Amino acid sequence: MKKMKIGISLRIMKAPNYDESRDAISHDWAQFLEKIELVPIFIPNNLENVSKFLDDVKIEGLIISGGDNLGEHPQRDSTEKSLLEYSIKNKIPIFGVCRGMQIINDFFGGDIVKTSTPNHVNTSHNINIENSSNYKIFNLNSIEVNSFHNNIINSNILGDNLDPFAIADDKTIEGFYHKTLPIMGVMWHPERSQNKNNKQLLKKVFQDSNFWKC
Repeated sequence: MKKMKIGISLRIMKAPNYDESRDAISHDWAQFLEKIELVPIFIPNNLENVSKFLDDVKIEGLIISGGDNLGEHPQRDSTEKSLLEYSIKNKIPIFGVCRGMQIINDFFGGDIVKTSTPNHVNTSHNINIENSSNYKIFNLNSIEVNSFHNNIINSNILGDNLDPFAIADDKTIEGFYHKTLPIMGVMWHPERSQNKNNKQLLKKVFQDSNFWKC
């Protein structure tokens, strides 16, 4: 069976002892996608024509990865905006992780705020799953997830046409999907906890042909 090619955005880092910027991503992503039989296509941040690159590599899904804050690297922000526009135009499923979920929220007119507590920083916690009639993601009412973010999204700053499906005990939104487009975002990092739930999540987004038809 032909494996799906999944584009992944990259973070920007300064190279120690070198006057240059570099794109980077955790090894966890390649390992995780290999386990669920998806092929990673890493997307550079310095492309002159993002659309042409995507036309050439013919991705079938898109992951907007984590790392960095919005506004920290304008080149990355611009690249990921182009990735979102291209994927929406071509009806390519999009999955945002942490910062990726935040930029999706921003793209649809939402906002983020910095948390004043350490409840979401380098820890794990339970989230409540609200399975709708359209999207049944887990056969569970709650799951435990990792947490490495200090930016949060509340219901009053949620972007247009985004529906929450995962809510933390402090009422912050840990996962949402778009009401009419094949787009989902989560605040936890599935690649860092390669368990049954996270494998199921990625498989539904990219490999379940019926998931986005609901």
